[in-house]
Amino acid sequence: MSPVFLNLLLAFSLALLGTLLFRSHMMSTLLCLEGMMLSLFLMSSLISLNSQFPLAFIIPIIILVFAACEAAVGLALLVMVSNSYGTDYVQNLNLLQC
Repeated sequence: MSPVFLNLLLAFSLALLGTLLFRSHMMSTLLCLEGMMLSLFLMSSLISLNSQFPLAFIIPIIILVFAACEAAVGLALLVMVSNSYGTDYVQNLNLLQC
């Protein structure tokens, strides 16, 4: 395995670890999720460039679209939570309350 793929795998692992450890703030969780999606996009782009299969070039674009949708929904939730509760602490949210 090349050093580039090892670095991208390490970046994905660190973003996953950050998601698991720093989940008290919603903003830090969203940033870690974006790091995970960025490393997945880069890995899939490198794999599609190395393969000779022409349909493999669609996969990074699909991952990029999902990352953009995830970022938009995450930021909308962050704005809604910060306007409703005044903070982005996940522990202060009561998900059972309508």
